[in-house]
Amino acid sequence: MNETKKIVCLANSRKNSERCIAGREVIGTGFARWIRPVSAPSNRAISQRQQRYKNDKDVSVLDIVEIKMRCSQPNGYHQENYLIDDVPWVKTGILSWQELQSAVEDPGGPLWINDYSSSNGQNDRIPEVCLSGLNRSLYLLRPDRLKVIKVPRRGYSGSTQPQVRACFHICGQSYSTAVTDPWMEHQMRLNSNGHMTYEDVLLCISLGEVFEDGFAYKLAAGVITPQRAGG
Repeated sequence: MNETKKIVCLANSRKNSERCIAGREVIGTGFARWIRPVSAPSNRAISQRQQRYKNDKDVSVLDIVEIKMRCSQPNGYHQENYLIDDVPWVKTGILSWQELQSAVEDPGGPLWINDYSSSNGQNDRIPEVCLSGLNRSLYLLRPDRLKVIKVPRRGYSGSTQPQVRACFHICGQSYSTAVTDPWMEHQMRLNSNGHMTYEDVLLCISLGEVFEDGFAYKLAAGVITPQRAGG
């Protein structure tokens, strides 16, 4: 393929020591397919170096970015994957909060499949045996309200840091998912109350790869507020 794709970044989330980038393709003044840039290594994550511009700045949420792609590389329900060429990414603009609104989606029901919950979560995971019929792994959603909380980690050996979770309702369903957005995690580190509530907010929700426990987890990969978007 070897073509350049222009996307608006809707998530630059942590994936161990690397990053998972996701966004919607920008065509004219509208939005097309979801694109998740991936690299050649087996875990498909983007390295810290790969997601930096020539000026050494990280890609930020709502940046409009041109990325040279080698080919589409769908993998199961991760139909959005595109293999990148290893050349610097180029920032061409920033999307405003107002412009972002037309990219919001309505899932019309449950986020993929519900009724499977982790010890800290609610409707936040799907067993591997149930994933074969799914054909997408990303949404940009407007929840009714968002409460971000810190909870003790359970089932994570070697980590004493609390886990940040997003608690929200959409389409009459309740969710509590792990937050993997470094910006939101930083906001919570600065917050002494242990929780933050947002009435006007958008969430990029990603369905991650299957974890070692046999489940794929729903993740709040991007938390976007009007203040973060600059108005």
